[in-house]
Amino acid sequence: MLGAIAGDVIGSVHEGAGTKRTDFPLFVPGSTFTDDSVLTVATAEVLLGGGDYRETYQRYFREYPDSGFGGMFASWAASGAHEAYGSFGNGAAMRVAPIGWWARDRETVLAEARRSAEVSHDHPQGVLGAQASALAVFLARGGVARERLRREIEALTGYDLSRRLDDIRPGYRFDVTCQGSVPESLIAFLESRDFEDAIRKAISLGGDADTMAAICGGVAEAYYGGVPAAIAGEVRGRLPGAFVGIVDRFMRLFGSD
Repeated sequence: MLGAIAGDVIGSVHEGAGTKRTDFPLFVPGSTFTDDSVLTVATAEVLLGGGDYRETYQRYFREYPDSGFGGMFASWAASGAHEAYGSFGNGAAMRVAPIGWWARDRETVLAEARRSAEVSHDHPQGVLGAQASALAVFLARGGVARERLRREIEALTGYDLSRRLDDIRPGYRFDVTCQGSVPESLIAFLESRDFEDAIRKAISLGGDADTMAAICGGVAEAYYGGVPAAIAGEVRGRLPGAFVGIVDRFMRLFGSD
């Protein structure tokens, strides 16, 4: 799950900037965690303690309200609403990396990803985006070949993951929907050489950079065997101590097979 958080922190300064290159500094003074990290940690807390996703997500929003939450999510969380709001936004997909580590079989991954999504993002595309992201982490963690990962995600979702970043990038624009950002995030992983390259490629599309890098980073961490030490150290130093504690506890329990 640290890979997803790293993607968020690195991508935070590129959100809305339309970055279309890969040769940017990984960290600048303004690099920080956003709602992607907040809710990823919240997901891990639920998996560790068996809590309720709705209550936990809403509590984390109250504790970190200035972390860049989307308007619909913020209204839902602030109100304490029990009903979801029909969203197919990528907020459902950005927070599920821990599920890919926690689950021990494919069926459990898909069921838990659905459970985490439906409390807020209950549109079928919102659920599907969460399932695709969590399943990709699960498959990558299990050491499957990229081509098999691509085929399994395509079969589940109908996404076209055969496209090339060089073809996508010129016309790609900011898109916060699952169907408009999760496939591209996964393609960035599929074309990557290592963890850092995956993050750079996800950001280089010029879209919802922090979220796309978080989705891509979660899969890349699982596939490449972790987050490089230099990147991990920078990221951990930019997180609240409570987040670091949950990350460390989670990875001690679920971070290796």
